[in-house]
Amino acid sequence: MELQDVKIRMEELRKLLNQYNYEYYVLDRPTVPDSEYDKLMQELIELEKEHPELATPDSPTQRIGGAPLDAFEKVVHRTPMLSLANAFNEGDLRDFDRRVRQEVGDQFSYVCELKIDGLAISLRYENGILQQGATRGDGEVGEDITSNLKTIRTIPLRIKENIDIEVRGEAFMPKRSFEALNKERAANGEELFANPRNAAAGSLRQLDPKIAAKRNLDIFVYGIGMTESLEIDSHSAALDYLEQLGFKTNPERRKCANIDEVIQYIEGWTEKRPSLPYEIDGIVIKVDSFAHQRQLGNTVKSPRWAIAYKFPAEEVMTRLIDIELSVGRTGVITPTAILEPVRVAGTIVKRASLHNEDLIREKDIKLGDYVIIKKAGDIIPEVVGVVEEKRTGEEKEFRMPTNCPECGSGLVRLDDEVALRCINPKCHAQIREGLIHFVSRNAMNIEGLGEKVITQLFAANLIHDVADIYTLDRDELLKLERMGEKSVDNLLKAIEASKANSLEKLLFGLGIRHVGAKAAKTLAQHFETMEALQKATMEDLLQINEIGEKMADSIVTYFSKEEVRELIEELKSYGVNMVYKGPKIVNVEEIESVFAGKTVVLTGKLEQMTRNDAKKELEALGAKVTGSVSKNTDLVIAGSDAGSKLDKALQLGIEVWDEARLLQELKK
Repeated sequence: MELQDVKIRMEELRKLLNQYNYEYYVLDRPTVPDSEYDKLMQELIELEKEHPELATPDSPTQRIGGAPLDAFEKVVHRTPMLSLANAFNEGDLRDFDRRVRQEVGDQFSYVCELKIDGLAISLRYENGILQQGATRGDGEVGEDITSNLKTIRTIPLRIKENIDIEVRGEAFMPKRSFEALNKERAANGEELFANPRNAAAGSLRQLDPKIAAKRNLDIFVYGIGMTESLEIDSHSAALDYLEQLGFKTNPERRKCANIDEVIQYIEGWTEKRPSLPYEIDGIVIKVDSFAHQRQLGNTVKSPRWAIAYKFPAEEVMTRLIDIELSVGRTGVITPTAILEPVRVAGTIVKRASLHNEDLIREKDIKLGDYVIIKKAGDIIPEVVGVVEEKRTGEEKEFRMPTNCPECGSGLVRLDDEVALRCINPKCHAQIREGLIHFVSRNAMNIEGLGEKVITQLFAANLIHDVADIYTLDRDELLKLERMGEKSVDNLLKAIEASKANSLEKLLFGLGIRHVGAKAAKTLAQHFETMEALQKATMEDLLQINEIGEKMADSIVTYFSKEEVRELIEELKSYGVNMVYKGPKIVNVEEIESVFAGKTVVLTGKLEQMTRNDAKKELEALGAKVTGSVSKNTDLVIAGSDAGSKLDKALQLGIEVWDEARLLQELKK
C-alpha cells in the first residue's frame, strides 16, 4: 500500500472502531460481533507498528495501556472542582429549597441525579481530542491520570465536534467488575478491596496503566467545567449536549418542578438502590438554570445551587471495650470508642468517634456496653446509641478526667463550648499535633515527614516547634531508626523545597483557629504578604466577604501574641517565603489598559514567551483569558500553527492580533 492509502485506511479503522466502541459500551447496542471488532483492532495495531508516525492520540489502541509512569504530575483546574454540601433528611432538603427560593423566587426547577460512589475526575478536550484527564484532588489542584483514564472505554478519545471543552464526571467500578477483581485477588492471596470506590480510586492511581486497563472501570459525566463559549442555558441542556458529543451520562436523571418531586425521586431510589449495577451513596440535586446558579453563587467550599442528599448509613451492633482520650492541636480532648472489630459499609471498624463528654452523658454510654455504630456520610464511624436490653449490670460508668492525659494540666471548658480543652501552650500532644498539621498535604506538604516521623523526631528532642523543622541536621537524622541516607536526603530536599511555598500554605500550616485552607488562600490573596496580614485590624478583615467576625477575631488575637511574632521572624530567617505567589485579585475598574475587562483567547505557539506567562500578564492587566472562542470573545492572540480557534475567530469577525502586536501592547 502507498503511504497515503495507509493513512486513509488507518483513519477508516479509527473511525469504525471508535463508533463500534461507543455503540457497545455507551449505548449498550453492539452492531458488529466481537470477532469483527477484534479483527479490525488487530489490523490497526499492525499498521501503527509499521507506521508509528501515523499513530494519533484518539486511536482506540491507546486504551490498551501505555508505558508505566514514574509519578503523577500536578494539574491546576481551570475552574475549581467544588465539593457539595450535604443533606441527611427531608428537613435539610426543605431548608435548602427555602434558601434557593428566597434568592431566585419560585419560578425554577431542579435536576436530580444519582450520586455515583466513585472518583471525581476532569477531562479536557482540545479540537475534539482528549488531551488530559485529572483527579479532583483538593478541588484546585489534582493529578494527571490521563494514561489510566484512556483505558476506560466509555471515555471518548475523540468527541463528535472539534471543540475545546472541559468535562466533569465520576469514574467508578461496576459491582460485577469489583466482585471479579476481589475473587482474583483472593485467589492470589492478596488483600481484598473494601468497596468499589476504593477499588476504583486504587486502580486510577496505578503508575502502570496496564493495571487500570484490566480493572474494567466505567464513567458517567455530570457537567461541563467551563460554559462561557457554549450556547447552553441549563444543566439539563448541558447533559443532553454531552450525550450528543458521545459521552456517557446517567439515564436515571430527572427534572423536578419542586422540592416535593425531588423528595419523591429520592424515596424511589432509596428503595431501588440495591438493584443498580453500580454503587450510589446518595442523590445530587441541582438548580437547573445557569442564570439562577450564577445568581446563587458559591461559598468558599461549595455551590449554593446544589446539595447532595446522603442515604441513611448502615448501622451495626458491637461491644464498646474502652474509651481512649486524645489531645488535638487546639487542645480539645476527644474521646474515642475502642470497639470489638466489626464490618460496617465494607470496612472493618475498631474505633468510633464519641465527639465529647456531653454526648457520652446524653446517650448514657458505659464501658462494656453493646452499642450501635454507623458511618456518618458512609465515611467516619460514630456511636449512635446503646442497646440497653443487652446490659448485664457489669458495665462501668465513664468519667472524663479533670487533667490533661498528656501534660497533666487542668482542663477547662471555654464559654459556648461543649469540649474540654487543655490550654497549656507547652502541652506536648498539642505541639506534636500542630507539627503534624504543619507538614500535611494542604499545608506545607513536606513529603516524608508524616505522623510517625514527626512523633519520632519529637521523642528524640529534635523538634519543639515548626521552626525547628528547618534546622534539622543530616547527621542527627541518620542516627534515628529506619532513617537511611536516601530517605534522609529526600526529606531534607522536601523541607528545603517547602520554603518556596506560597503564603497560603504557611498560613494554613500555622493552625490559626477557624482558618481553613480556603480561608488561608483568601487572606493570602487579599493581603499578599505576611507583614500586611499581621497589621490587619478587625475592620480590615471584616471587609473581606468570606471572613466572619469569629474568624477575624481569631486572626487578630493570634498575631497579637509575642511568641507568634517571634516564630514568624524565625521562619523568615530560615528562608521560608512570606509572600503570596498565586494569581492576584484584579479590580478591572482601577486598571488603565487596553485589556481591562476584555475576554481574550490565546492560540498557537508563541515564540517570545509561553502561553502561560502571557496569560498571567494579561490577567494582571485585567483581562479574562479563556480557552474557547465564542461570540463573547473580544480578542484572539494567534501564534504560529494556530488552528480551529483562529478559523472560528475570523468567521465571527473577532479582532485577531499576532505575537508582535501583543508584545507591543504589553510594553506600553
